[in-house]
Parts: sequence; structure tokens; C-alpha cells
Amino acid sequence: MAWFKKVRKPIEPPSDKPSRVPEGLMVKCPSCSTIIYNKDLAANLNVCPKCAHHFRLSAAERLRSLFDDTWEEHDAGLVSTDPLEFTDTKPYKQRLKSSIKATGLKDAVIVASGRIDGIRTIVAAMEYSFIGGSMGAVVGEKITRAIERALDQRIPLVIVSCSGGARMMEGILSLMQLARISAALAKLDRAGLPYIAVLTDPTTGGVTASFAMLGDINIAEPRALIGFAGPRVIEQTIRQKLPEGFQRSEFLLEKGFMDAIVDRREMKATIARALRFMLADDSPALQEGPALADAAVPVGPEPVEDVSQP
Repeated sequence: MAWFKKVRKPIEPPSDKPSRVPEGLMVKCPSCSTIIYNKDLAANLNVCPKCAHHFRLSAAERLRSLFDDTWEEHDAGLVSTDPLEFTDTKPYKQRLKSSIKATGLKDAVIVASGRIDGIRTIVAAMEYSFIGGSMGAVVGEKITRAIERALDQRIPLVIVSCSGGARMMEGILSLMQLARISAALAKLDRAGLPYIAVLTDPTTGGVTASFAMLGDINIAEPRALIGFAGPRVIEQTIRQKLPEGFQRSEFLLEKGFMDAIVDRREMKATIARALRFMLADDSPALQEGPALADAAVPVGPEPVEDVSQP
């Protein structure tokens, strides 16, 4: 008779539970489940080194990825107000305060001027973390002013879209920005100045219905969600199952809505090559000297402006 009995623990199958990732140190790729150090991901422009999944970039990160070195922000002092005193699950004013605190921005777009591979360019980059990158009066004002700067300085414009569409909390003040920006882009087109539209994940709603699709060249990142209404809304409306990959950038390229799909790591070089092709040899954008010499923005803090009032 044995004094002791050895209990063998059965071998357990691999757990289906998601592995824990130390917060702030690493991130798990939602596409291939690879664990990536945050610093390695940032060094690769937030693109998974294994499967090339494109994580979202903040507006500031986007500008750093495109400009050569320094860049100057314009109209940073514009702040949204609450003209309709809108409330859904919480007041619009509270949403604005929360987004300002979370992002450090005053609204959902950063407009800046600098050089892309030596070419003087105005870039507007949208910030999805600010109320879903939605377009209200301030976003419309800043993008319109960006277009006017490009016209005044005779230099190209790049708009990087990342948005859920028009901001419902501002009602018609938001919707009118679609026509306003489109009209300004028509002036840019008549002046013969290049406008490159870069569509990232996601670009939907009123942004897609206006300036995001009006570029001389429309470029999208891989697997970006691009559309007007969401796929679930469309399916419920037409009572049909949508094709596989519907509203992804590859589908839109196949149907002729996009001119190119470009990996983020090649985006700067692609934009620079396209601009050199479109610009005349004597264009001010190709002139040597400081990129910001003609920037019509005062040094130091800017006054806060209310652009929601007529």
C-alpha cells in the first residue's frame, strides 16, 4: 500500500481567453493578435510590423509623419460653442470639455504649414478622438481658411480625413460646412492648385459627401472604412446582404472611387511625388527658403474666436 499518491494534473488545452497585455507598454494587433511594444509600433508609424494593420494616428502624429521637420499650426485659437444648447445623453458643452481635456486640442482638426520633402504645403489633419472627428462650425472654418491660405500663397493643399461625419450637436451650422468647404475647393481648382485627399479609417458621413472625395488625387490607407451611411443602415434599408469588404478602401479602388491605396509608411513619398508631377517648375511651393515665411499667423497665443455665430 502506497503512503503517497501522486496526482497528475491533466494537460489543459490552450485557453480561448484573450491574453493580458501590460497597459501602456504593449498593444495587441486586432488583426493578427501579435503583441507589439508601443515604442516599436510608434517607430513604424503605428503599422503592425507583421500584418501591416494600420492603427489610427492622432492628428499631431499624422503631421509629424508628413512634414520634413518643423511645422506651424494655424487658427489654433478657434473654439466651438453651443449655439443650440444641445443635449443628448449629456450636454454638448460637457462633451466639448471632455474632448479638449482628453486630446489637448480645441476641436477635431489641426491645420499647419510646412514642407513635405521640400515642397511647401498646407495640411489639415483630422482628430478622431475629438467627438469622432466630427465636423462642426470650427472644423469647417479651419479647413476653409486652410484652402484660402493655399490660394493666397499659391501652394498645394493636403487634407487627411478621419471622421464620423457632420457634428449633429450643431445642426444646420454643421451641415452648411459641406457646401462651404466644397465651394472653397472649387476656387482652388480654378486656380490650378493641387489638392490631395487622403482618406483614413474611418471616413464617413458628410465628410465623405464633401471634401474627402474632391481631391485631384484621392488616396486611401489599406482597409480603411469609407462610406456615407454605415453598412448596417444600408442593409436594413435595401434589405440585401452587402458584398464582402463593402466600404473598405480596396472595394472603392476596384469600383473607381479611389485613385490609389498607399501604405502609411510610403504616404509621404507618394504625396511628394504626386505634387512634383502636378506643380509647375516655377511654383512658389518649390522655392527655396523658410517654409513658413508667408504664414499669416501671429506668433504667440491666438485669440479665441466664436465662429458659430453668423
